[in-house]
Amino acid sequence: MAEARGRLLFVSGMTARAKDGTVTGVGDITAQTHQVCQNLRAAVEAAGGTLDDIARVDVYVRNMEDFDAIHAVRRQYFTGVAPASTMVEVSKFVNKDYLIEINAIAAIQD
Repeated sequence: MAEARGRLLFVSGMTARAKDGTVTGVGDITAQTHQVCQNLRAAVEAAGGTLDDIARVDVYVRNMEDFDAIHAVRRQYFTGVAPASTMVEVSKFVNKDYLIEINAIAAIQD
């Protein structure tokens, strides 16, 4: 159990879409996970927080066999206390090139 204090921020549907609208790392879970984490960081920073403020993530993946590769990347971005996390394998995303999608909840201190 974890207690969250502060302003809640709900971030949904972070995918491997780059700023130019293309999908980063088609077929490459490591590259896509990096892009998703960078997109999460940008969203939280735009709201005045940091990745350390993220308390929970829901991770949707096309292949559960990518678990170790995904977590290796996540550890590079979530360097403090890791957020509570659930990972679920899904059969499809809205874009056939997506391999991963993450939703997050952050508690940003004002």
